[in-house]
Amino acid sequence: MRYDLVIIGTGTAAMVAAMKVRDAGWTVAVIDEKPFGGTCALRGCDPKKMLVAGAEVVDSIRRMSGNGVEGEVRIDWPDLIRFKRTFTDPVPEKQERRYHGKGIDTFRGAAQFTGLNTIKVDATELVGRHILIASGAEPMRLGIPGEEYLIDNEGFLAMTSLPQRIVLVGGGYVAAEFSHIAARAGAEVTILHRGPRMLTHFEPELVRWLMDAFEGAGIDVQTSTAVTAIEREREGFKVRAEASGKEVTFPADLVVHAAGRVPAIERLNLSAANIASEQGRLVLNEHLQSVSNPAVYAAGDAAQIGPPLTPVSSHDAKVVAANLLDGNGHKPDYRGVPSVAFTLPPIAAVGMGEQQAKDSGLRYRVKSERTSGWFTARRLAEPVYGYKTLVEEETGRILGAHLVGPHVDETINVFGLAIRHGLTTDDLKSMMFAYPTGASDIGYML
Repeated sequence: MRYDLVIIGTGTAAMVAAMKVRDAGWTVAVIDEKPFGGTCALRGCDPKKMLVAGAEVVDSIRRMSGNGVEGEVRIDWPDLIRFKRTFTDPVPEKQERRYHGKGIDTFRGAAQFTGLNTIKVDATELVGRHILIASGAEPMRLGIPGEEYLIDNEGFLAMTSLPQRIVLVGGGYVAAEFSHIAARAGAEVTILHRGPRMLTHFEPELVRWLMDAFEGAGIDVQTSTAVTAIEREREGFKVRAEASGKEVTFPADLVVHAAGRVPAIERLNLSAANIASEQGRLVLNEHLQSVSNPAVYAAGDAAQIGPPLTPVSSHDAKVVAANLLDGNGHKPDYRGVPSVAFTLPPIAAVGMGEQQAKDSGLRYRVKSERTSGWFTARRLAEPVYGYKTLVEEETGRILGAHLVGPHVDETINVFGLAIRHGLTTDDLKSMMFAYPTGASDIGYML
């Protein structure tokens, strides 16, 4: 079967690219061995945020206790999962209908390259004039005994009951977000992270402030602690780790992989198509095209050129579609892409951090403050609130913004807009924001 474009994956990048080239009259096929819809809609950001909604209610009532709100509330985990499934369950059928409605052929199964532009799906061979790898990401291999006992983000989001003792291996987004959800749901949560601090994509000061929220939720964060093995026991697991040269152990009913993700390309048989990769990543040019097989492009988490975020997947797909239709004249532009960890409260960042600004050679000024006394925090009885902004001296352009506290997952978008379009502090200060809102604090952060 021959197509103008064959896409491996059915997530955000696949959907955007497929629709754009199909609208241009191309024949298109998509392949996925998992339910159609991709990580964000089924196994990542969307279902996670639905669980966060329940955790937010519990956290809000805890903070407001003694401040005019009385009573207890708890999370019913099975009901919360059922609520999540009201969103996720219809997604695969909806996605497949969208593809079929556009005249895009769908194939279920594991894709493997068999030649420069041929892919086998079970017993079917597809020939693509062009091929887009949009297969997403998967948990990285840890190479430790007992690794098979780990569950990943998909397994966590599908649990119909919540174990009492949960250990998360790693210290990034997944560990931070899942720990807050599980702790608010009543679990005893421990994070084991081999590095000296969690959430290294965010500014150190803000992460330190956020650690107060981890402590307040009863989350035990063990940094500089490298997991060495996971052992099955009659009742649960024993997690072995090394800290300060000594072995330590942690009992668990559940152990979660939160130690990072890599492009899901290992099983694609890339060598059959002469697709170059290095250290588990595709080697691509500035147009998101394979340097060794010009028929092949990649987008989103499979490309891993920009930040591993859903808006980046969509952006990559638009770039690839434009290059396929018009020729290689388009490059991705990742300026002003905000990143948020949906902890309670959330932490957010966009643009340069202070070290990056130093390395750039630009002249800049920094303004940073923990602002627990500001109205935005006080009205919610939230002790964790603060910011750090970086502004170019000569022009007043916003170089970076880093926020932690109430509503920062929304406020950060204003800074993202400013960075992407070169707005200055004067531009933002001249804006009349609705008051009192989180965004109305922006003028005081500059």
